[in-house]
Formats: sequence, structure tokens, C-alpha cells
Amino acid sequence: MAPSGYAIKLQRGITGGPQPQNPSFICTLYKDPDADDSQVYVQQTEPATTGSQESSKTINESDVNVLVEELYSILKKLPTEEPPGSEDIYGLDTSIMWESDDLKWWNGGPSGCEGGESSVRPTAEQKTMFKKAVDIVMSML
Repeated sequence: MAPSGYAIKLQRGITGGPQPQNPSFICTLYKDPDADDSQVYVQQTEPATTGSQESSKTINESDVNVLVEELYSILKKLPTEEPPGSEDIYGLDTSIMWESDDLKWWNGGPSGCEGGESSVRPTAEQKTMFKKAVDIVMSML
């Protein structure tokens, strides 16, 4: 079962070496564990587009609860690169960050992939699972 509170961030555009990354898309989903309501707050940003379009909305937790539980279950099984931020080991130029009381998971590191080689290599099955995780996040938008 997924935690009652969590933060999820998906970012496209995490590769590029030592210079600052130029993400083409960022979305954040946030569920406050102490809130009286059952809302999930969503914010999307497309900084690579002219004018850096932003939008936000609120969705009912019941509409995404099954997806959140599936995402949580997948991420608990997936490795991240070592050292953090060294390499896009899933090859999708996309990172997912999950933070809750019992799980902190982030591929691509906080500054994207800065170059280098990871000592961790996901299996083909793990790459497929990561793609599914990306699809789950995108379906909640």
C-alpha cells in the first residue's frame, strides 16, 4: 500500500554533461498526509517552450490511488545510478523522483546526469518497468 503522503516529480531532459540541464518538461504531484481532503495537487511546467508554460490542477486521490500504488511498487524494485547523477541508465532522458516517509527514490540525480559512468546497470526487465513508471506518472496528469 502506498503511503498517505508523497511527492512525485517527473522531468524530461536530464542528460547533457556538466553544463546545466535544460528540461523540456517538469511535473510534480503532491499529496499532503496531514490534509483533511483527499486531493492530489499537480503542477506542470514546460520551460523549453516559449514563455515557459505552467499549469496546475487538483485531482481526487481516489482517481489516481491505484496508479500511485502501482508506481510505488515499481520504484521500490528499481535501481538508481551509482554515483547519483552520473548516467541516464534507463536511456529515456527522463527522471522520476519519489519521496515519502518510507521511500526516497530518484534517478538522474538532483541536477540531472552530469556525465560519467554508472556502476549500476538495469536489466531489460527493469528498463521496461521504468518506462511503465513514466507512463503511470504521465497518465495522472
